[in-house]
Amino acid sequence: QVQVVESGGGLVQAGGSLRLSCAASGRMFSINGMGWYRQAPGKQRELVASSASGQTTNYADSVKGRFTISRDSAWSTVYLQMNSLKPEDTAVYYCNVVGKQSLWSQVTDYWGQGTQVTVSS
Repeated sequence: QVQVVESGGGLVQAGGSLRLSCAASGRMFSINGMGWYRQAPGKQRELVASSASGQTTNYADSVKGRFTISRDSAWSTVYLQMNSLKPEDTAVYYCNVVGKQSLWSQVTDYWGQGTQVTVSS
């Protein structure tokens, strides 16, 4: 069983910073990538940042230059450093892990429960 657990959310004033962490545990044969998504009330879940094999990173236009995704070499933990936060960054942030549990299994998305980030103006 794969578990994905986020931490680090909270309440911060506009212009402040937060660092989210995501720990993936359990048996994984391979991981294709890890990333962060967010969902604000009344809106669809959207990609914030992702990190794929080969050090490829991808960011939503709205967070470029403010957020940085990083991970450890073992693909067990991924971080999201969020600087210059804005009220529109308020959302539940979800960690996503894409991988396989065995050589013969299909590539699967694994999700955490989410962590609330609230930015006050």
